Amino acid sequence: MASLSYSPFLFLLFLFSLPCIIDSARLHHYPAHTNFLQCLSQNSEHSSSISNLIYTPQNSSYSSVLHFTLQDLRFNTSSTPKPLVIVTPTSVSHIQSVISCCRKHGLQLRIRSGGHDYEGLSYVSAVPFVVLDMINMRDIKVDVANNNAWVQAGASLGELYYKITQISRNLAFPAGGGGYGPLLRKYGIAADQVIDAQLIDVNGRLMDRASMGEDVFWAIRGGGGNTFGVVIAWKVNFVSVPSTVTLFTVPRTLEQNAIKIVHRWQYVANKLPDELYILSVMGKTNASEVGSDSVKATFFGLFLGGINQLLPLMQERFPELGLVKEDCSEMGWAESILNIAGFPANTSLDNLLTRTLLKARTKSKSDYVKEAIPEDALERLWKRFYEVDDLGFMYMVPYGGRMSQVPESSVPFAHRAGYLYKIGYFATWNEDTNRASQRHINWIRKLYSRMTPYVSKNPRGAYINYRDLDIGVNNVLGQTSYAKASIWGKKYYGDNFDRLVRVKTAIDPTNFFRNEQSIPPLL
Repeated sequence: MASLSYSPFLFLLFLFSLPCIIDSARLHHYPAHTNFLQCLSQNSEHSSSISNLIYTPQNSSYSSVLHFTLQDLRFNTSSTPKPLVIVTPTSVSHIQSVISCCRKHGLQLRIRSGGHDYEGLSYVSAVPFVVLDMINMRDIKVDVANNNAWVQAGASLGELYYKITQISRNLAFPAGGGGYGPLLRKYGIAADQVIDAQLIDVNGRLMDRASMGEDVFWAIRGGGGNTFGVVIAWKVNFVSVPSTVTLFTVPRTLEQNAIKIVHRWQYVANKLPDELYILSVMGKTNASEVGSDSVKATFFGLFLGGINQLLPLMQERFPELGLVKEDCSEMGWAESILNIAGFPANTSLDNLLTRTLLKARTKSKSDYVKEAIPEDALERLWKRFYEVDDLGFMYMVPYGGRMSQVPESSVPFAHRAGYLYKIGYFATWNEDTNRASQRHINWIRKLYSRMTPYVSKNPRGAYINYRDLDIGVNNVLGQTSYAKASIWGKKYYGDNFDRLVRVKTAIDPTNFFRNEQSIPPLL
């Protein structure tokens, strides 16, 4: 068995499988399969062009297309529900036809851009479904004069970053895995920089910000995918970064006062200058290590400036970490992206264009913290990481800075002022057995349960891009009530959930766009 290791500063996005309640081997016999394909042919202006973009289980390329952006190997099983059809559109008309034909023949539609959904909801469903894979719609049109760009939904962040490097080494976009990255304390989350969008609704109408209205535009910037329509492109603003940034990595073991440093980090990280971001990771991140040193606390930092500015700042504000020059590396912002992703120094920026994905079996959960966790609780938590096989860890994302300045109602993402940091929990493993999967899932659920006294309450907050079906789901068949959906919805969106429901009711009253955690319309 190959050993696993993990670079936690790279916000990797994984997927989690749903139970199979449909025999995937018989999906292609479902009558709607043929009817749907006939409908597409009849509704497409150039039927020959769309036929080259359709994949069914009988097609030799079906499996490779389905699995290309599949990141969690738990989906790569014979029992995982498979789509009747995959369509990889290249035009608005293709998408309009897919929506129309799915509605006509009672098929659920799942929309996949990067395949990042933590629960795999972009290409797994418990009812007969079609996948609309946006991989062919990945154009990026940059407006150099205004420092912004139209980015189609199928483009990767790496492709956007590469485009930015071709314009200026002093521009960036504040994203990363899950809609945020190490620029969040300076510039907030990715949704904060979206200034327009193109959306196709349930009736096939193509709308921009002006025609969809401010309520819908607000909702699609963080209100969950596959809920309000098909977003085909975003218009985003770029932000300024200096020519030189500094990255550092500082691991600490129990014998090196790791717990005391983590405890102190809670009081410091959210109050540092906005230009400094320090991620704290605690747990087991290398499966080949054993013994007491297999569990570590590691601090990953990005500073928008040089080493000579960083070191005196750290000595003044966070001397407990013991940062020294040898821990640090200066580079440009674009190079820092590759470094964070695990590429060696002096790697070509062309690697930003790669769409090769890390594949693993994983389960994740999330929390928000408003008050520092006591040191004795951190000591008890530390012991829990010795119990996990392979990899198990939690990373703590510092807030403060810009995150505390943006109103919680600005976009659907509501966790802003008043939060010290966000927690992401991960369990990742190699062994391909149901027993191994259940063992790791049980471990992370117990860890999450033990954290209950120390995290946000009423509701216990969660992050939508770290989707977790454990916190509540909609009905698989039929309608879902506001009361049932609010169980999970309030955890993700807080008071913004009610506005999202009103928007959903207005734009998609029949609930065509839906999944296990999509916003429901009012009944």
